[in-house]
Order: sequence, then C-alpha cells, then structure tokens
Amino acid sequence: MPKTKNKQINSSRFRELIYQFFDIFKEERKFIIITAFLFLLAGVIYPFPEVAMWFGFVLAAYSAVSNDSIQTIGTFIASNAERKWYVLWLYIGGIFLVTVTVGWWINSGDVTYGRLQATDDNGVLAFPQPNEFAFLQIAAPVFLLVLTRLRMPVSTTFLLLSSFAVSPGAVASVIGKSINAYFLAFGLGLIVWLSISRFTAKYFKGKASKKWIVAQWITSGILWSVWIMQDAANIAIYLPRTLDTLQFIGFSAVVFLGLGLIFYLKGDKIQDIVNEKSEVRDIRSATIIDFVYALILVYKLFVSVIPMSTTWVFIGLLGGRELGFRIREKVKSKSKKKRIKEAFAMIGKDLGLATIGLVISVIIATSVNPEFKNQILELFE
Repeated sequence: MPKTKNKQINSSRFRELIYQFFDIFKEERKFIIITAFLFLLAGVIYPFPEVAMWFGFVLAAYSAVSNDSIQTIGTFIASNAERKWYVLWLYIGGIFLVTVTVGWWINSGDVTYGRLQATDDNGVLAFPQPNEFAFLQIAAPVFLLVLTRLRMPVSTTFLLLSSFAVSPGAVASVIGKSINAYFLAFGLGLIVWLSISRFTAKYFKGKASKKWIVAQWITSGILWSVWIMQDAANIAIYLPRTLDTLQFIGFSAVVFLGLGLIFYLKGDKIQDIVNEKSEVRDIRSATIIDFVYALILVYKLFVSVIPMSTTWVFIGLLGGRELGFRIREKVKSKSKKKRIKEAFAMIGKDLGLATIGLVISVIIATSVNPEFKNQILELFE
C-alpha cells in the first residue's frame, strides 16, 4: 500500500512539473523563439568577421545594458514610475551620448576610457581586438539575455569580456578587482545605513520635495555617466579599439535606441531585484543609494584601468544597505531576528546568482580559447 501511494505521489508531482513547464513555455514562448533564432543566427554569422562584429555588438549593447540597468537606472526607474518613459529615456540617453562623445574625442576614438587598453602581468593587451570570432563569443550576449530574463544579476563584465581574454591572469585581475569592490561596497553600505536608517525611517515620509527630485536626477545622471566609463568596454569589446566617425555614430545610435526600449519596458523583469529592496521607491532613498554607488565607481575608476564588474559592486552595496537597514529597525526582538535572517537570505541569493554568471563566463572563456583552457588546467596539475 505505501509503495502504491508513493507511486501516485511521484506521478502527481511529475504531472505538476509537466504542467508548470508548459505554463512557462506558453508565457515565454515569444522570448524562447526569439532567443532560439538568435542562437541560430549567431551560428550562421560568426565565420564572417565584419558581420559578426556588428551582430555581436548589437546583441551585447542591449543585453549588457538591460542586465546592468538595475545597477544604474534601476532605482531611477523605480522612483520615477509615474513619469513618462520617454522623458526618462531622453535624459539618460542624452547623458550617454555626451559621455561617449567626450571619451571618443579625448581618447582618439576609444569609447571605453582605456578599459580595453589594459595589459596583463606580462604587459600584453588583456583583451586584444579580435580578427575572427568563435560561435560562443557571438552567442555570449544571447546567454546574457536568457539570464536577464531569469532575473539573474550576472556580471556582464565577466560574461562578455572573459571570452576575449588572452590569459587566465587577465580574468583573475578583473575578478580580484571586482571582489575587492564587492566587500568595499558591502562595508560602506552597512556603515552608511546603520548610521542613517532610523533618520530616513523617521523623516522620509510623505511626498518628497522638489529639491530631492532635482538631487536624484543629478545623482542618477552622474552615476550613469561614471558607469558608462566603467562598462562601455563590455559592449565595445566586439568593435575596433578605435572607432572612426561612422563606426562611432553606429555605436552611439544602437545603444541610445536600446535604452529607449529598456525604458519603454520599465526595466523588464530584472527590475524586480531593485523593487524588492526596502524603500527604493522613495526618491530620497534612491538618491542616497545612487550617490554612494557613484562614489565607489569614481574611486575605482581612478585606481586602475582594469575592467571591473559593477554588478558585484551594486549587489554588495544593496546587501550592506539591506542588512544595516534591518539591524536598525525598531521592531520586537523576534521580528528583528527574522528580518535579519531574511536580509542574509536576500544577500546570499543575489551573490549566488552573480556567482553563477561568473562560472558560466569561465566555461565560455575556456571553450572559446584553447590556450586559456590549457593554462587553467595547468593551475590544477
């Protein structure tokens, strides 16, 4: 009798899984069809460098910005949800155009502010300009689209740049700088919100004044500009290291239009990662988050030209903020313990999802570059 019941239970669970699968497929069928088509197209295009270069760039431009939108414009979108999407787009898009134009002009055609000019320990370019492409290099942005759809805040720096790295040392430098920045952001977030969370809980009530609105727009604009200086390398990795005028116009137009789509979709599903955090919809709290984040990026911008995962900085900052916020809450002892446990669970989830992206990026890098793979294997011998 027990065996029969177990079989019935297992059969019921199996049917539930089947139904869930079909429900997901029904809900996401358009996205699944589009990504399948993009993978197929990547397989057809990658042997043709000139075409593959622009195809990979277009995919990287949208996938990188849409995944990383939660870091820079996520709080901006959340706290300005009542405003017209095209107003937000024109503001953020305008800052993008100014930032990349200045970089392109003063750096003689380099829109990455020197990030793709970084060298490894042997003085060799860490991410040289590719003359030909592997399938996984072109398909990497499609993987990023899928992970973004699954609401995973993966590092676009790891996922996109790693497949172009010439040595494990180049990737190790990026990882080291990113992990260091994670702990810096976590510690700073914890200290800041331990200090101000009770103040914000007491005084950040009701409708924000116009001064806060102005402050948030200025802060978000500065953060967005600094983020571009850090992460433009992730999407320009497919293109020549110096762009001529026509190439620059193409680069700028693609990203600008992609931003429009992101604002039209209000950040899409990955925006939930920001929305689930405490008080981010309050424009005053969002302003403080953006200000602290911008300070960290500005500091790291001048430390070295080695690319860095801004995703890890962001989840570190939000993690430290959330923990500090919940430690300082005025609630009963049992409730506080529960709230702190929830904060640690949220921190662990975000860090785990980001780690998945790191693992996938290393797998892609070792699959694309045989020399990279051999050097990785030598480390374990």
